[in-house]
Amino acid sequence: MKRLSAATLAQLPGQVLRPAYEPRSAAIGVVHLGVGNFFRAHQAAYLDEAMNDGATGWGVCGVSLRAPGTRDALAPQDGYYTLIESDGGTARARVIGSLRELLVAHEQPQSVVSRIADPATRWVTLTITEKGYGHSGAPAGAEPAARLDATHPDIAHDLAHPDQPRSAVGLLHAALLQRHRARLGGLTVLSCDNLSCNGDLLRDLLLAFDRIRNTGAHGWIVDEVCLPNTMVDRIVPRTGQAERALAEELLGVTDAWPVITEPFRQWVIEDRFAGPRPALEQSGVQFVRDVRPYETMKLRLLNAAHSTMAWLAVPAGIATVDQAIATPAWRDFIQAMWREEIIPGLDADVVEAAPAYCDSLLARFANPGLAHLTAQIAMDGSQKLPLRILSSIRANLLRNLPIDRLSLVVAAWIRYLEGIDEQGRAYAPDDPLLPQLQPLARERNAGAAVRGMFTDIAVFGDLAGNQILAGRTAHWLARLRQSGSRDVVAHDGLRDGLSGAH
Repeated sequence: MKRLSAATLAQLPGQVLRPAYEPRSAAIGVVHLGVGNFFRAHQAAYLDEAMNDGATGWGVCGVSLRAPGTRDALAPQDGYYTLIESDGGTARARVIGSLRELLVAHEQPQSVVSRIADPATRWVTLTITEKGYGHSGAPAGAEPAARLDATHPDIAHDLAHPDQPRSAVGLLHAALLQRHRARLGGLTVLSCDNLSCNGDLLRDLLLAFDRIRNTGAHGWIVDEVCLPNTMVDRIVPRTGQAERALAEELLGVTDAWPVITEPFRQWVIEDRFAGPRPALEQSGVQFVRDVRPYETMKLRLLNAAHSTMAWLAVPAGIATVDQAIATPAWRDFIQAMWREEIIPGLDADVVEAAPAYCDSLLARFANPGLAHLTAQIAMDGSQKLPLRILSSIRANLLRNLPIDRLSLVVAAWIRYLEGIDEQGRAYAPDDPLLPQLQPLARERNAGAAVRGMFTDIAVFGDLAGNQILAGRTAHWLARLRQSGSRDVVAHDGLRDGLSGAH
């Protein structure tokens, strides 16, 4: 069967949407670091719509930091790929044309640096996951130097070899330095990862990196580079053979790297830019003064619920989110956690909107068309736990609110890291800190396991010595090991007035 490409675009069925512009002549104005499925279902689609509406100069150079898989799959397709929106009943296909160039940073770092430094580049966007930033975990408000983990292998490499950067921070800094020395105008850099005040964090990391390098560009970065905070939302599973088969059925040609997603999407950006921007508000992008209320609600409600289900589900052998939320006890547990332990700790300006938002989340989680794997969501928990779960626990302890269900989630994460499911079968947890955390998680005494895990300050911060949280987490870890996720959630996790709640 023929493959999706510029040559086969005109042969697609009439119901398949395709670019209204000529992609091959579209000028590149955006460099994106981290060309995964989320970017291709989210930012690339928004930019494609802007180009359909006549915006010029917003084509994308997509950069994979390490793996060449996306480049190898899409280069023979002239950068085209299929975006499939599924609500579980119908599937709608659209060909995206905004991805005009594909680079792999570890193969050609100077090409990436040159593309970012090019005067035509207006934006750099990032979806490199929480672990891709090389940050120390120090909170917002700390000195920039305290937020950069200079011992991180990639950051340390880039400080020692700035001409061959391999981290996102190193690549960005090298390009900004070139722009500074060429007396070019500034740049807008948009982090689109689930990190609190992601733009502020990235700014601090770049400034700390520059201070260590002592290049003299510090003031220029402060004055000329805009790093708005952003919030993004769309559920995007990994691509597998089923998604490829669906794309082939809808298009009548082969697509090596389609992406499937839900109809819902959201992009909120603080309205401060170093130069022009496309009229993305026509596609529903929200430009706001302060993104933090949106970010907090999403992290503590959507992302927290996703991680909760994943860490409970993987050891229990539940493969997808829709299967987990279809279990009445699990659905009730998530709703009770939202209602009693998360929403009361939110900022007052989002509390009123939270219940309706939660109702919409339940419908999105139940979408069978996505088959979102719990194993995918469970990965990188040491990076996700602080923002998704510990932030609510910290707020509740300060306000004397309950933390019992939230502490069960902490225990579920520890149980997930053990790597042995409830049938005694081994699986491979995916976490950047796994070598140091798994031996602690496998300590057979639940109290000792929790005490060991809580010594990791990078994960638990000021909660590392909290005896209330440690005690409740140890209780739940013992129960999960004894009875399994299904039984604990059904029989213990739903009771009102749980012992030791706060």
